[in-house]
Amino acid sequence: MKKFFYCTLFFSLAVFTSCKKDTNYVYGVNDVNVSQPGISKPNVKSTIEFISIAYSDLFGTTISASDLTDLSLCYLAFGDKKFIEDLIIRNFLNKPGVIIPTQASMMSDVPAFVQATYRKFYNRDPNEFEKWQVVNYINTTSNITPELVYYSFMTSDEYRYY
Repeated sequence: MKKFFYCTLFFSLAVFTSCKKDTNYVYGVNDVNVSQPGISKPNVKSTIEFISIAYSDLFGTTISASDLTDLSLCYLAFGDKKFIEDLIIRNFLNKPGVIIPTQASMMSDVPAFVQATYRKFYNRDPNEFEKWQVVNYINTTSNITPELVYYSFMTSDEYRYY
């Protein structure tokens, strides 16, 4: 009986004194706000600004008043704004006279092409991760063209802001 009592006492002490969860963690870490200078773009481009800037970015000249009026009326009349933006950009990219680098010039210096594209469409330099990601994607994807890169930049959410 003494053995049973001592075994029970030993197991009881082991259960009550072993492994207690300490849930009171205190770390001396200060909050840090991380942001990249020049990336904060709080203002949305108006319809006319979006169309005229997109045209200027691709053709290097201003859009005619009649074309701007026609496109802005189509934009305002259509319910799905992202869809009509997509159609406007596709239309611009397929028009004759668009100024887009050739495939050979893009592939000859991909980092410079990416840097110039960021500056052209976002008015800023890419951070190191953005640059690495886009350069890596262009280098590893065999069927990517400058038109596709321009299309992806111009239909992004950041392009809609200034």
